[in-house]
Amino acid sequence: MRILIVTDAWHPQVNGVVRTMSRVIKECEALGHDIRMLYPAMFRTLPCPTYPEIRLSLFVRGRIKREIETFDPEVIHIVTEGPLGLAARRICLQRGLPFTTSYHTKFPEYLSARIPVPVSAGYKFMRWFHGPSKGVMVATPTLARELADHGFDNLRAWSRGVDTEFFRPHPDPALALPGPVFLYVGRVAIEKNLRAFLTLELPGTKLVVGDGPARQKLEKEFPETVFVGAKQGEELVRHYAAGDVFVFPSITDTFGLVMLEAMACGLPVAAYPVAGPLDVVGNSGAGVLSEDLGEAACRAIGISPQYCRDYALQFSWRACAGQFLDNLWPIGSNARDSVDEQASFASATPEFPTALQPHLGD
Repeated sequence: MRILIVTDAWHPQVNGVVRTMSRVIKECEALGHDIRMLYPAMFRTLPCPTYPEIRLSLFVRGRIKREIETFDPEVIHIVTEGPLGLAARRICLQRGLPFTTSYHTKFPEYLSARIPVPVSAGYKFMRWFHGPSKGVMVATPTLARELADHGFDNLRAWSRGVDTEFFRPHPDPALALPGPVFLYVGRVAIEKNLRAFLTLELPGTKLVVGDGPARQKLEKEFPETVFVGAKQGEELVRHYAAGDVFVFPSITDTFGLVMLEAMACGLPVAAYPVAGPLDVVGNSGAGVLSEDLGEAACRAIGISPQYCRDYALQFSWRACAGQFLDNLWPIGSNARDSVDEQASFASATPEFPTALQPHLGD
């Protein structure tokens, strides 16, 4: 298939959306599909207010139209709800071109955490944006149920994977800190709820790997926590190896790829029982979910690293890419008109990894 992917989130941004799309594109190309990307670096941009790491694209409609005309895609997938996504959506609707979308970020909750905008207003926008999509791809059953409760009815299952050859137990930790070491990896931003982790009374050391707009303020407020900034490649794996428990305080993430990375490295996860952790960790035994995050962190210390590693091996990027393509095939084929545009999420749930199956009927 010729697949045009439009995304406002791309390199050099470091986040779950970029990691997911990078790996899925690689897998799809290995299967012989022709992928063309539209991303911010191809356009004039300006920094997003309050989040300068994110670039907002300007004057994009002409370029998007030309790319559609020259590439003649069989399928258009819109990844994000930013300027590029909005422009691509408008063009598709004007030209009668079917498209799919994906729901990566709890935008209503994130926006409400930053400025005084009601969450309900954010969901009204998201229903408007994703409403014409032939299928809104979501990562977990819990997220699907939440979106269904908010009025979404065109949901498709699209799980995630982890590179278990790269993310693995490492014999040479990057740091030697007083243990136990409670580790967080990810963006250092208000929506990640990091304060809930940093204020916990825990033995040993808290270690934060990542960067973001809240880092400077949190470093000053919590001088006993070790902040090391963002890490890539083998350095990132070695920093995972420095931890004993991975603490995931977010209550707004739609999946949480870092939890899979941590478990692949042999770290148990401590998190709240919310969308993301409920599906990624659940009752697997590879972590502890509790409304008391400190209790979860302490209970997770005794979980076997090998057990966590074995659990993570159930998630593969090839399966993730296959699921992505399955969600595109009905649109990319000549059977477009026969596709049930309101296909229920339940019809896709058997494709979730075995690890997620116990939660599909909750």
